[in-house]
Amino acid sequence: MQDKLVQSLENQIEFQEFKLTSLLEITNAINTKQSVDTLTKILGFILKEQLGFSKFILLHKQESWQTLLKSGVKGSLKEEEIIVNLARFKEITTIESSPSDIIAQFDSIVPVFHEKAPLAYLLISGDSLKKNPSSETINNMRFVQTLANIIVVAIENQRMMQVSIKQARLKKELEVASEMQKMLFPSDLPSNRKLDVHAKYTSRHQVGGDYYDFIQLSEDEYIICIGDVSGKGISAAMLMANFQATLRALYSYQQFELDFLIEELNKKVMKNAKGEKFITFFIAKYNMETRKLNYINAGHNHPFITNGKTFELLDKGTIGLGMLEDLPFVKVGSIQLEPNSTLVMYTDGIIELENEKNEFFELDRLIKLVHNYYPLKMEDLNNIIFSKLDEWRASRNYVDDTAIFSCRFF
Repeated sequence: MQDKLVQSLENQIEFQEFKLTSLLEITNAINTKQSVDTLTKILGFILKEQLGFSKFILLHKQESWQTLLKSGVKGSLKEEEIIVNLARFKEITTIESSPSDIIAQFDSIVPVFHEKAPLAYLLISGDSLKKNPSSETINNMRFVQTLANIIVVAIENQRMMQVSIKQARLKKELEVASEMQKMLFPSDLPSNRKLDVHAKYTSRHQVGGDYYDFIQLSEDEYIICIGDVSGKGISAAMLMANFQATLRALYSYQQFELDFLIEELNKKVMKNAKGEKFITFFIAKYNMETRKLNYINAGHNHPFITNGKTFELLDKGTIGLGMLEDLPFVKVGSIQLEPNSTLVMYTDGIIELENEKNEFFELDRLIKLVHNYYPLKMEDLNNIIFSKLDEWRASRNYVDDTAIFSCRFF
C-alpha cells in the first residue's frame, strides 16, 4: 500500500516536472519569437511523443478556420463543415458520437476560447483515453488545454502583430500616395483679363481617382483636361499619376493632334492597368487667337459650354481609355467660343450625389446653378456649387471623389 502511495507521489512529481518543462519550452519559444511552424511542432511533439496521443488535429480561426496541426489523420479536411458540429462545445468534452465522420474518429474535444469567442478546437485521441477514461490522463486534459491555449494565443498575437505592421505600412503608403496625388493638380491656375480658371476637389478617401490639369502650350494655346479612374485607393492613384506624367511628357516633347494623343494614352493605360481599370477622360485644346476649342471626350461625364443662358454638351470623342486595346473610333469635336463663354467640367461625384430621398443631384441641377450664378468669378461659382452639394446631401456623406473645373474665356 505504501509502495503504491510512493509510486503515485513520484508519478505526480514527475508529471509536474514535465508540465513545468513543457511550459518553459513553449514560453522560451514564444519569447524568442519562433515561427508558427515551430510552435505547432513543439505542441505536436508534446502531444504525441510525451503524452502518447496517437491522433489529433488543431483547428484555428484566422480569417477563416484552418488546420494548424494534424497527426494520424489522412487527407484534406473541410474545416468549415467540422466547425459547424463543434460550435456548441464550450468545455473539454468526451466524444460519445457525432454526425461528423471526422469528429467521430476522436475521443475528446478541447476548446480554446478567448474573450468568449472560439479561437481554436483541439480534437484528440489516444489509447489511454480509450482504455481508462477515468485515469490521470483525463484529469490532466486541462493541462493540454492550457498548452493549446498558450500556443494559439501566441500565434494569434503574432498574426495581429503582422496585421498591425501591414496597417502601418499601408498608412505610410497612403500618406505618400496622398502627397503624390496633390502633386497631380496644378498649383497655379490663371485668373486674368483673358481667362478665369478655377477647380475645386474633395476626395472621398485619403487618395482618390479624380484628376484635372491645365497646361500652357504657348502664349495663346492651352490644354484643359479632367479625368476619373475606375476604382479607388493606391493603385488608382498610381495609375492616374502615371497617366498625368505621360500626358505632360508627350506635350513636353512636341504638340500632337488630339486624336493621336488619345490613341497613345489609351496604349499607356492598357499597358499599366492590364485591363483591370480604365480612365474616363476629357481633353480640350484652346487657341485664344482663333477662339477655337477642339476636344475629345473619352467616356467622361459630358462637360458643357454655356453663355449663361444656353448650353452645349461636349460629347464627341471615344470610349474610356483602357477598355480596349484599340479604340473603335475617335471623333474630335470643335466649337467656336463666343466672348464670356464658360466651360464647366466635373466628375460623377457631383451629378451622382444622393440626398436623403435617394435622389441624384443630376446634370440639369448643375447647369441651372451655373446659369443662376453666372456673373460670379469661377472660384466663387465653384464654392457655391459645393455649398449646394452640401445642402443636397444633408446628413449623408460624399460617396465618391468630387471635382469641378470651370474655365471662363473672356
